[in-house]
Amino acid sequence: MTIELADVIITSPGRNFVTLKITTSDGIVGWGDATLNGRELAVASYLSDHLASMLIGRDEDRIEDTWQYLYRGAYWRRGPVTMAAIAAVDMALWDIKAKKAGMPLYQLLGGASREGVRVYAHASGTDYAALKNAIAGYEELGYTAVRVQTGVPGLGQIYGVSSSGPGVRYDYEPAKRSGARPSEETWDTRNYLNHMPGIFAQIREDFGTDLRILHDGHHRMTPIEAARFAKEVEPYDLFWLEDCTPGEDQSALRLVRQHSTTPLAIGEIFNSVYDYQTLITERLIDYVRSAVTHTGGITAMKKLLDFAAIYGIKSGIHGPTDISPVGMAAALHLDLAIHNFGIQEYMPHNEQTLEVFQTSFTFDKGFLHPGETPGLGVDLDETAAAGHEYTKAYLPVNRLLDGTVHDW
Repeated sequence: MTIELADVIITSPGRNFVTLKITTSDGIVGWGDATLNGRELAVASYLSDHLASMLIGRDEDRIEDTWQYLYRGAYWRRGPVTMAAIAAVDMALWDIKAKKAGMPLYQLLGGASREGVRVYAHASGTDYAALKNAIAGYEELGYTAVRVQTGVPGLGQIYGVSSSGPGVRYDYEPAKRSGARPSEETWDTRNYLNHMPGIFAQIREDFGTDLRILHDGHHRMTPIEAARFAKEVEPYDLFWLEDCTPGEDQSALRLVRQHSTTPLAIGEIFNSVYDYQTLITERLIDYVRSAVTHTGGITAMKKLLDFAAIYGIKSGIHGPTDISPVGMAAALHLDLAIHNFGIQEYMPHNEQTLEVFQTSFTFDKGFLHPGETPGLGVDLDETAAAGHEYTKAYLPVNRLLDGTVHDW
């Protein structure tokens, strides 16, 4: 058998998704996620204008060879657009291979290493009262781990804080459908550094020591600010501090590590194992945060996590709602199979999205399982997808109080 068709499907059931559909000569279909938040059409073009024709006639079973063909053959390597496109092809081919084998993908990856995949929810509030209600709501649903984000005095809308009221489903979509330009938010690190340790103290007082608390700094601190913050929050036993400083300069994490034992997670904007080389070999992080969708797919992500395992570093795969259910399923199959699993991010998709993407993964008391459906366990309803046209949306731009553009 060979690849006969490669089609790109763009749909927007509440937010934009790019999906690759590969069909073999005997009619087996594989799905891949190529969504890149705020730059979706760039990946769609890369796939439809460049890769699709290169796939026709190739042996769909030669997954490793196809990955190398697309990565090395392009000459222009890495980057989020290229790696998201390759990831979509890779996921679709693994989906096909597992369907041909008649088993869920995790079985082809070595079988299950655990009964289920621990996930963390996203809890937020404009003030502590709202945040407390959100955390309590997730505990009632069975979650044992919660990422917490809260408003900062003196600032308006900031990253990670939903405008939903207390107890309402977390429905934060940062990519605003605001027309030709991104929305702008205002940031002040000093206010943040002075405010957040007290929030963690209140959480521990109200919820005890069993709850796993995670927090995302979202790249907004300098290395010395991140070192101060990581040290100050040590008494509150964070499960991890994520993206405490921009990760492009891998050596910057040395400074944070020198001053604190707070576990560190980084990598959601990385797209290659080479972005991690120093971080892993020097044990400067504790969790790998890349998304399967943005890091070259299942083939590349498995190699990255095996590399991390040598150094005792665990997985924490990126999984917000800008990862489609296809990409989420790919993550869950990896999570279940690898030995060095840490935790999985989980933001449930809205009802519109789940009408377009039919999934087989299930949630039970804070754990997910990818299910036993052959392949990835996700199908796409093309008729439903066609009813949701692409709408331009951008992630916000951040500025300091004096107007300087800052990391969002």
